Amino acid sequence: MSEFFGSYTLLEQIGVGGMAEVFLARHAGVEGFEKEVVIKRIRPHLSATDAFVTMFLGEAKLAAQLAHPNIVQIHDLGLIDASYFIAMEYVAGRDMSSIVPRAKSLDIPFPVEYALKIASNVCEALFYAHTKTDAHGNPLHIVHRDVSPENIRVAWNGNVKILDFGIAKAATQLHETKAGEVKGKLVYMSPEQVMGKPVDARSDVFSLGVVLYEALTGLKLFSGDNDLAIMNNIIDGKIYPPSYFRDDVQPEVEAIIMRALEKDRKKRYQTAFDMQYDIDTFLAGHEFTPSNVHLSNFLKQLYKEDIQAEQARRSRREPAVHQPSGSRSASSGKRRAASSGKRSTMERTNGGITNHDVVPVPTNSITVEADGLFVTLNDEQMERLKRLAGRKGESLDAVARDILARFLSLVE
Repeated sequence: MSEFFGSYTLLEQIGVGGMAEVFLARHAGVEGFEKEVVIKRIRPHLSATDAFVTMFLGEAKLAAQLAHPNIVQIHDLGLIDASYFIAMEYVAGRDMSSIVPRAKSLDIPFPVEYALKIASNVCEALFYAHTKTDAHGNPLHIVHRDVSPENIRVAWNGNVKILDFGIAKAATQLHETKAGEVKGKLVYMSPEQVMGKPVDARSDVFSLGVVLYEALTGLKLFSGDNDLAIMNNIIDGKIYPPSYFRDDVQPEVEAIIMRALEKDRKKRYQTAFDMQYDIDTFLAGHEFTPSNVHLSNFLKQLYKEDIQAEQARRSRREPAVHQPSGSRSASSGKRRAASSGKRSTMERTNGGITNHDVVPVPTNSITVEADGLFVTLNDEQMERLKRLAGRKGESLDAVARDILARFLSLVE
């Protein structure tokens, strides 16, 4: 069942990490304003741990300084019911860890042009973050350090967003990562990151090269029986050019990937902009240069059934009916209306929340519910409501909900 969390309504849990729980949520504002966001909340057993709280707040404050169309935006940072959280932009779509396997399962080789289009957008976001300065012009030295398929999301409209600068590191951070501590997803790390050396923008370039390689070949670049074997493979293992596994990878594209994957970072692309320039130059001279519309259409073909199912869930989704103690939310005034002639309740299903009719009422009356308050109108009140609805050009349910909401706002 949905849950109130301050001015947010948590609709469903969409992920759990080692540090935080992630929810799809609805943010309620004045005059019926609503917006879907993602809430990242410190897991309860860590909320009292100063080190985790500090890292979590450092992530949010750092990421909040990044304003770029290819980076997921941070909207809010706060503390509710002893739980720290950040509210982030919700990007309806899929990440690369889902898109590439989906195409493979349908026997569709991932189009080279689309992979390059996505990589170009990620390069642009990374270069912006790598060169970000504070208000005084001092470089922040931001490095993502977790560029991986899970953190590259493609929206249904074809926009590409990089997620979670959660382990980004800036010279201005109060608490630096301990020397030699390994962070991020191992198989996408650069050799210098695996060895615990200081990392810079070139480490993110290497990681993006791994993502691009895997998108085109459908194969994991680095593997092993255990973490140590994988680390040794990253440091010393041979990288076979992608054309070994896919013969339609053009020499220019292969050169871009192999340069990004140079083990010696001095031979690698020195900036994400350099890599983006080569990608865009190739696409500009290629017979097909994809737009966001092309990428959107490709995604919609891969996920036609999923999109329809999500739209159905969203149409059924209702505000929460439970509010935890100690929390006060702007959404506490939200209301639900039963369908005409019936009262409804809410039940969690695998597909979201659905209505089930449980209590029939007379057909010449209407029952409205909000925050546990039920109001049933008699015949005379129904006639007055009908006249009011006719003047406003709205349905009976809509007018009844509006009246009840105004009443609740007066008594809160």
